[in-house]
Amino acid sequence: MVRGVDGCPAGWIAVTIAAEGPLTPCVTITRNFADLTTGVEKIAVDMPIGLPETAGPGGRGPETLVRPLLGERQSSVFSVPSRAAVFAADYGEACRIALATSDPPRKVSKQAFFLFPKIRELDALLQAEPALVGRVHEVHPELAFWRLNGERPVPLPKKVSSRGHPPGLALRRDMLVGAGFPQSFLADPPRGAGLDDLLDAAVNALVARRLHAGTAQPFPDPPRRDAHGLPVAIWA
Repeated sequence: MVRGVDGCPAGWIAVTIAAEGPLTPCVTITRNFADLTTGVEKIAVDMPIGLPETAGPGGRGPETLVRPLLGERQSSVFSVPSRAAVFAADYGEACRIALATSDPPRKVSKQAFFLFPKIRELDALLQAEPALVGRVHEVHPELAFWRLNGERPVPLPKKVSSRGHPPGLALRRDMLVGAGFPQSFLADPPRGAGLDDLLDAAVNALVARRLHAGTAQPFPDPPRRDAHGLPVAIWA
């Protein structure tokens, strides 16, 4: 079994599928990422892994490699600031530290700041349990859909003005059905997650299949390592 994971309002949403053959998907909601690390060979999670001491133009590096592939969807890939900024106590401090540890100087977006608790949770787990580093991989849903769409950007947005965009969600759902997911499985998200979260976790699970098969591609290739030895790459 392999697992695709995405952050959601209730914590984490995970879609687990067979590594080979029919997908046979199931969905789980949990508060703690550690709950998702058993029973599967590979985990593909939409959350930054590997934090820089200083951030360059566009973030750590992987972000600048995948954005050009996504066309109008490239704004969904936010720039990851320095480790010190991610571990700041509040938004003001995060911005001050990010300005001092980036070149050119760049503050932290609110979107990125709200993800910091989950980034810290994942970072702490991987440092505490190094054996997980070979099983847990960073992915990005829009890059995963790019791969599923024949390495072409998805033409419609998933959200407009922070709200779900029905045509874009329907297009992604149809792509997943074409990849083997039952239509009924993708009809309604579980309580604590949105439809976009469910679709993202599902497409991440397909990257986890590729990781298991050895056919997934890292950006950059080979992955870099941060100061703590964690890989810095987005897989697809």
